[in-house]
Amino acid sequence: MKAIVLVENDVKSFETPMKLEMEKPLKHFDGELIKIRTGRAHTSMIEDIPVSCYGQPPMPLKNLAALAAPEPRMLTVQPWDVAVIAEIEKAIKNSDLGVTPVNDGAIIRLQLPEISSARRDDLQKILGKKLEDCRVAIRNIRKDFNNLLRDSKKDKEISENFFNRLTDSLQKITDTYIEQAEQKATKKEKDIKTV
Repeated sequence: MKAIVLVENDVKSFETPMKLEMEKPLKHFDGELIKIRTGRAHTSMIEDIPVSCYGQPPMPLKNLAALAAPEPRMLTVQPWDVAVIAEIEKAIKNSDLGVTPVNDGAIIRLQLPEISSARRDDLQKILGKKLEDCRVAIRNIRKDFNNLLRDSKKDKEISENFFNRLTDSLQKITDTYIEQAEQKATKKEKDIKTV
């Protein structure tokens, strides 16, 4: 969070950076939702799986291989360096994708199963966890901005009335972003249930 200077009666200078900060967990949540499989296979489901290879810190799968979805329920992973195919296969097995990779030495194929009711339940739990992570991130931003407000009031940089206005604004915007995240989760939950 960048340093924000509060100016008496300038609500916009407070709300704009706060909204920008709250957009970040919402965008991250969007990315997480794409990874939760509903019907069709999509490369975004696997592109960020961390792979440890070359003695380096883990890097996303998309940096190591060409990813494709040639069929509705199949993904292929073609490493640019065949020497790391075993590490890629291991990373996929250890991910929460729930699919066993088939390695032919040059390409890894992932045949995605029909979603069973048990897997749907698992996906709903994963969705619930990711939604809660998003809510917590938004609330943490609210806490940071709330602390800024309290410090500014304590240091007599802003008046009591302006403090109250900004506190109300902070809560309304927080509620709006949490509601947006919940709407996205509800839509995704419908997708999971109707596959």
